[in-house]
Amino acid sequence: MMYQVEISSVAEAEADQAFLWMAQQISQEAAKQWYQGLLQAIESLAKMPRRCPLAPENSAFSVEIRQLLYGKGRGKYRVIFTIVEDANSLTIRILHIRHSAKQRLNDSSLDETN
Repeated sequence: MMYQVEISSVAEAEADQAFLWMAQQISQEAAKQWYQGLLQAIESLAKMPRRCPLAPENSAFSVEIRQLLYGKGRGKYRVIFTIVEDANSLTIRILHIRHSAKQRLNDSSLDETN
């Protein structure tokens, strides 16, 4: 079973911010490699998205929130997503891409993605 993957504008902006920070602080090449790897990791969610654990803040929301960890050490990011299944489609909706050191989501940060 394959899911369609959709990335919210908020998540796109967060990924772009991370890319720009890496390009300025580390190197342009490292930022490109990171971004390409991020896109591959996100696309991997099209198959078996439930392999990823529930996000720590899942219990605070009425919909199931999961996370895919991407990166290593201090460069680890959380790809926060939800699975939407209806009669006509199966969709993974990427809500946020956040550095793992950032504060956890709350109701208002989830509302920003709609």
